[in-house]
Amino acid sequence: MAQAFDTLKQQLIAEPRTWLVTGCAGFIGSNLIEALLRLGQQVVGLDNFATGHQRNLDEVRDLVGPECWSKFRFIEGDIRDLAICQAAVQGVDYVLHQAALGSVPRSLNDPATSNEVNISGSLNMMLAARDEGVRGFVYAASSSTYGDHPALPKVEENIGKPLSPYAVTKYVNELYADVFARAYQFGSVGLRYFNVFGPRQDPNGAYAAVIPKWLAAMIGQQTVQINGDGETSRDFCFIQNVVQANLLAAVKQQAGQAEVVNVAVNDRTSLNQLFHYLQQELANNGVSYDIPAHYADFRAGDVRHSQADISKAGRLFGYQPTQNIQQGLALAMPWYIRFLR
Repeated sequence: MAQAFDTLKQQLIAEPRTWLVTGCAGFIGSNLIEALLRLGQQVVGLDNFATGHQRNLDEVRDLVGPECWSKFRFIEGDIRDLAICQAAVQGVDYVLHQAALGSVPRSLNDPATSNEVNISGSLNMMLAARDEGVRGFVYAASSSTYGDHPALPKVEENIGKPLSPYAVTKYVNELYADVFARAYQFGSVGLRYFNVFGPRQDPNGAYAAVIPKWLAAMIGQQTVQINGDGETSRDFCFIQNVVQANLLAAVKQQAGQAEVVNVAVNDRTSLNQLFHYLQQELANNGVSYDIPAHYADFRAGDVRHSQADISKAGRLFGYQPTQNIQQGLALAMPWYIRFLR
């Protein structure tokens, strides 16, 4: 069990804080506000619904109940507007900055908008949080920052050249965070997420992540498309591990220091293995799927293999993942089936 996280949860219940979650209507953001509200925290949420959904907030409201939900305040706004960011951080102890335009393909199709949101928007959030004097600032970094660096597992200090505009934007966030620590003594932690999955991850649209996209096809008895030969591998990370990392990093970060840590499980699953796991877990939930996958070309901008060394997050914050991919799929599958049917 993750002892550091269990201890932290008890501390937060005893002494509630005020948290800002940007991108709160998105997949990761909505899971963060759910966890925080269940711990009795005061939560401010900021989202412009560019990629988030009202249905995610509605689901959290129904799950946590009226008493917890009364501690949530929502601001509809865009992080590209500095005044909105300044209003959102007022009176906040901790910022969990998740708002971004994700997806490598999206950034290749429209690098300008990815730049505006992910770089200018994040800079606005850092400025607002710095001026407000928040206790902790955590932002969503990305494993895409490793680029073409071939070594496995990925260690925070060793990165290669970016392979997409999205990767560039996430690396620039890290550079700004480092400069803010040096120039303004503004501390932060960047969490390099590795292929996060779980409930409320959007299966629709051109830029859907692989697990919800494949499950939508499988539950609909359609053919799954695998890019490349299926031996491309990823370190899939269940959403509850990400929630743990965010809360620990916010509270336990060192004042005035910028850190970057991997958030994953230190494992590697090929796309062919993933396809098998999904078939297996669907069957465990009464859904039969036996259509062979269709193999297509490799996708532009994708790295071949990805696996994280997570020792730094464990050393600094006590991060200890509680679910591997198969355990996470078992927990998430009832939600996927209910949502996608």
